[in-house]
This record gives sequence, C-alpha cells and structure tokens, in this order.
Amino acid sequence: MSRFTNEVEHLRAHAKTLRGVVCALFFALVLALLGWWNAPSQLTIHVPPDLRSGSTRMWWDIPPENVYAFAFYIWQQLHRWPTDGEADYARNIRALSAYFTPSCQNWLESDFAYRKTHNELRQRVRGIYEIPGRGYGDDPSMRLKTLSKRDWVAVLDVSADEYFGTEQVKRALVRYRVKVAKMDADPEKNPFGMMIDCLASEPERIEATEAKGAPSP
Repeated sequence: MSRFTNEVEHLRAHAKTLRGVVCALFFALVLALLGWWNAPSQLTIHVPPDLRSGSTRMWWDIPPENVYAFAFYIWQQLHRWPTDGEADYARNIRALSAYFTPSCQNWLESDFAYRKTHNELRQRVRGIYEIPGRGYGDDPSMRLKTLSKRDWVAVLDVSADEYFGTEQVKRALVRYRVKVAKMDADPEKNPFGMMIDCLASEPERIEATEAKGAPSP
C-alpha cells in the first residue's frame, strides 16, 4: 500500500513541476510578445553616399556627409519661392516644420513677419544654389564642424537669386552656417532623425574672388 501511495505522491509532484514549467513558459511568451509589440517597425540607418571603399559604423551613427546633405536640402527647400514669396515662404515654414527645432520654428516665423513688414516677399521669386566647387566633396573638413556626437554646423556657400516678376533684383553669394541637431522626435514626419536649429551666426556675403578660393573657418 505504501508503495502505491509513494507512486501517487511522485506523480502529483511531477504534475506540480510540469504546471510550474508551463506557467514559466507562459510568462516568457508574454514577455516575448510584449517585446515584439513594442519593437520599432522601421529602423533608420544612415549610409554614406559613396560606397566604393565600403563603410563600417554603428547603426545610430550619422556620417558627416549625410548631415551636410540634409542641411543643404532642407535649407534650399525653405528658400525656394517659385511664384510669390509671401505665400511660398509661409507655406515652406509650415510644410517643413518637422525638420526644425521649436526655437528655429519661432525664429523663422519672426523672420517671415519681418520680411513681410518690409515688403521683401510679395511677388518675389527666390532660389538658392550651391556654388560650384564649394560643395562638401571639395573640402569636407571646412564644410561641416562637429560640435558633439549630436550637434554640427554645416557651412553652406550658395548663390541666392531673387526676381520680382520676371526681373532679377538680387544675385548674392552668401555663406550660411546652419546648425544641425540629432533629434529623432517624430520618425513618421521626419525619417532623417535630424533637425535644423537655424543659424550659428549671421549670413555672410562672399565676394566673387573669394568664392574661387577656400572657405574661411
């Protein structure tokens, strides 16, 4: 009888162990499902544009050439007024708001109000273009200043053309020092993971002779 009782107790203990294992597997499955649910559906990886020599870097690292390209692209789009600066500049500020820091957004709105008050926008057509020979590939060390792992200053040398109707009223060579910050605040609207923090200093006029030489730091 005792042998039968011992066997029953052994089976009960084994069943209790199996129930514990099942509970542990259940909780592990729940944790795995929570991790899968909270995992990002998209991952932004910054790849250098020139892959002839290959590249090895951490996935969160942003190559300097990508920072410069981002700064130039957004700044150029901001200053592209195809028909009427009064409407186009305001629209660009709103449309590109995901690419500006809050302080830069406020500065741009103030700049728009100032230009509008001084009649610098109405019926103005504007575009900025990179000066040939003054791009990132011509002198990378002078085109991007690294302040930290999350902050940079892109030096953009551009030609700014403005027209009033069909008449050209301005052509200026300008140097913009554009601040860029790594901020992955809204990947849906800003997949680059960077934001423009406006200017590090006032824009500078470049003389035509200077534009042929190397930029000053």
